Amino acid sequence: MGIAEALMILEETTVVEASPGAVFHFFETMEEHYTRWHPDHVAFRWIDGNGLEAGATAYFEEEIAGKTQRKTVRFTRVDPDRYIEFEPTSRLVRLLMPHISFAISSHPGGCELTQRISVRTGPIGAWLNRREFDAVREHMREEGENLNRILEDDS
Repeated sequence: MGIAEALMILEETTVVEASPGAVFHFFETMEEHYTRWHPDHVAFRWIDGNGLEAGATAYFEEEIAGKTQRKTVRFTRVDPDRYIEFEPTSRLVRLLMPHISFAISSHPGGCELTQRISVRTGPIGAWLNRREFDAVREHMREEGENLNRILEDDS
């Protein structure tokens, strides 16, 4: 099995009743919004760079499936109002989870936000970790719903 064949994509798409620019601005101001975005979010801070731009690094903590996840990530692609992609700075973590992305596309009445997390696992790994992956999917769904509510409340 090749590397591409072992890649599993966790994906969640949410219709957001806000403009692509408003969604992108939310991510630009993540330090202000991170803990309010989801009750399981613990901390977020920019480490290096000038905010949301390719090459910048950030640190975040969140609770998923009862476990604290701590990650330092490097932003690899940032297309304003359209696309954000980042990867873990740890080579070991990046081997298992090569990248995470947020795609923003226009939609009647607002936009669609599609979150994607790439995970390297085979069928046995996917089965053994299904509860954790289900918890991640649920977390992603809740993030989309909460983002929609936050942007609606702030408008």
